[in-house]
Amino acid sequence: MTLPAPRLDDRTFQDIVDESKRRIHRLCPEWTDHNVSDPGVALIELYAWMTEMILYRMNQVPDRLYIKFLELIGIELFGSASAATDLLFTLTAPQPERVPIPAGTEVSTEQVGDEEPIVFMTDKALDIVPPALMSCVTRSGEQYEEHFDDLRRTAARVVCFRSLRPGDAFYLGFRDSLAANLIRLHIVTGVEGAGVRPDAAPLRWETWTGDAWQQARLMSDTTDALNSPEGGDVTLLLAERHQPVPIGRARAYWLRCKLLEAEPGQPTYRRSPELVSVEVVSLGGNVTAHHAQAAPAELLGTSSGEPAQAFPVRRFPVLPRVGTETVRVVVPPPGGGREERESQLWSEVEHFGMASENDRVFTWASATGEIRFGPRLIERDGRSRQHGAVPPADSQLWVTGYRHGGGRRGNVGAGRLTVLRTSIPFVSTVTNLMPAKGGVDPESMENAKARGPLTLRAGDRAVTVEDFERLTLQASREVGRARCLPPAPGEPVRVLVVPRSDVPAASLSLTDLALSKSLVAAVSDHLDQRRLLTTRVQIDEPYYQGLMVVAEVQAMAGIRAESIKEDAVTALYQFINPVTGGLDGTGWPFGQTLNDGDINALLRGVPGVATVGRVYFFLADLRTGDVRDQQLQRVALPPDALLMSYGHQIQVDP
Repeated sequence: MTLPAPRLDDRTFQDIVDESKRRIHRLCPEWTDHNVSDPGVALIELYAWMTEMILYRMNQVPDRLYIKFLELIGIELFGSASAATDLLFTLTAPQPERVPIPAGTEVSTEQVGDEEPIVFMTDKALDIVPPALMSCVTRSGEQYEEHFDDLRRTAARVVCFRSLRPGDAFYLGFRDSLAANLIRLHIVTGVEGAGVRPDAAPLRWETWTGDAWQQARLMSDTTDALNSPEGGDVTLLLAERHQPVPIGRARAYWLRCKLLEAEPGQPTYRRSPELVSVEVVSLGGNVTAHHAQAAPAELLGTSSGEPAQAFPVRRFPVLPRVGTETVRVVVPPPGGGREERESQLWSEVEHFGMASENDRVFTWASATGEIRFGPRLIERDGRSRQHGAVPPADSQLWVTGYRHGGGRRGNVGAGRLTVLRTSIPFVSTVTNLMPAKGGVDPESMENAKARGPLTLRAGDRAVTVEDFERLTLQASREVGRARCLPPAPGEPVRVLVVPRSDVPAASLSLTDLALSKSLVAAVSDHLDQRRLLTTRVQIDEPYYQGLMVVAEVQAMAGIRAESIKEDAVTALYQFINPVTGGLDGTGWPFGQTLNDGDINALLRGVPGVATVGRVYFFLADLRTGDVRDQQLQRVALPPDALLMSYGHQIQVDP
């Protein structure tokens, strides 16, 4: 059996003839005779025959030549994508001065055996700031009252929520920004705020980000919902943006505690809590980090003065360049004198198509780490043209630095990043509270070979729904699946994106499928450069319909019921899954109807299952966990929806 040969173009003779005839009425409407006896049609068939012969020869190229052809049309392997997460740094003790966490701080997993640890680098600097409280304000309706002097007096008390209506709040104003800081508020109150359950208190802590009030992450609360005469602690992780705004008579950086509507069936305050004293300290801070390692400045080599020079870096795959990561060309003085060498910083471009001979530009392949300088090409009139400047002969070529790494290996679980590789004074521990997500390995050659014909045929324009889906997949390595819905007249094009996820099927949740702001921005920017001017694009998440399967199966003799149940539930989670589900294992198809016969066939394939009895479906709300009582044997989905497993139940009869 021979291996299937790659086909650059699968059009046949008849396809080319039909395509040419379809264009006649648009390009030459006066041509009405399309019979084979017409001389024009005879010429079309002649050219179609010649084109088919060219396509046949092109489809016979060996694999190596096929890859070289992909290089000619500009196909390059996608580099790796690095996983991202937030790192929480905690101090040995509250400090009286700022504690800076520099950008590029390295944190890793613990080394196990001979396996290399997984290293993450912080994306930006973080300042852990000692809080300086300068104002205390209460709000009831539209009325604000200043209480900072009352808070500092020993016998005075501050009523937190004067009218006890939802929306009442008390505000703590600080002199400096506490962005992304982990703070602890030691709060002493009276017992006036009784009536609420401490574990279901209708309170929310928020900070002003410049655009809106954003909820702070509540790490712990030992105040019994602001009812702690002996004093209790509220530990909060604040948002990464903290902006000043005037409230009352003070312009400050504000933290507020807002009274909410009590949840149905839960009590609220009968009387407002009263503050006696508040002390605030910073315990640490939170900052975003990516799976990456920094490479220092590196000498690539010496320029020969010839066009199209190429130099690889030592470590790859290389992550997308940021900041000052570029190429520096050190030019020798003219005549070999002792003058100081000229140092030039060159710019990276995607390609040399628009570069002139004076543009100091280069390309940098992320997957292979190869840096290339512009080629010299012969134009149609015989003149040569240099695309991009050539580094002068004997120049030293340097990279100022870069980051390498990325890949699926960086998708580590919560609490795995605990080793601080960069020593920082007063920092005791570090960890990641959430799993790292978004790591993708570099593109394989097989995938690039399949992508080449699609790129060649469709070009780089987003016109059809297939174009939008293909370009969305190209926009970021974090995109797992894409679906474009045909727009209604006057409506934007909706592109539904499912992010990549390595989370086990049984553990997959809506949080794992949420689109990050960076991913939405990357896809939007990529499509905006390729869409028609009159087309509007909206990036959305699919609607994930939760589904519980309840089924009865008969076990084969001698097979443990627990083993069959476990395998059956695992198979259901794998099959009804937006990432790995469906018959082909690439994710449950958009809008695909599920019947009880599909589950019957799936369960019969589970080892140890003799027969399958009743099968019922129950729809579930994945956000609230509510399951409807209605028993279904068929689930139909709208075009923008995907099925997702929820709490399957299998009964195994001996």
